[in-house]
Amino acid sequence: MSLIAQILVGLVAVIHVYILVLEMFLWRTPRTRATFGTTEEFAEASAPLAANQGLYNGFLAAGLAWGLITDDFAFQVFFLICVIVAGIYGTVTANRRILFVQALPAAVALAFVLLAG
Repeated sequence: MSLIAQILVGLVAVIHVYILVLEMFLWRTPRTRATFGTTEEFAEASAPLAANQGLYNGFLAAGLAWGLITDDFAFQVFFLICVIVAGIYGTVTANRRILFVQALPAAVALAFVLLAG
């Protein structure tokens, strides 16, 4: 697999680890509330839901990391498609920024993985 494809898959994995940290551990902080556009009250009330979302983002990161570690083409393709679907769903139901933060990087990585595969 090409180095560029590996770097892009790794970048998508890192993005999802970062989202995990924001949603599971920093959800109530002022900076994270500003990032997600939430109030202190909403952040407090929704913290368990955010932590659950963060855990799922961690699973996506773990799948991508495993695909890199094992150089497993199918694993990388599957988890990148999962990220794209999650990003599109989030774009439609929550915030258009998700398209650019989550779905677009995964789509670019997927294109490079498919070209290299």
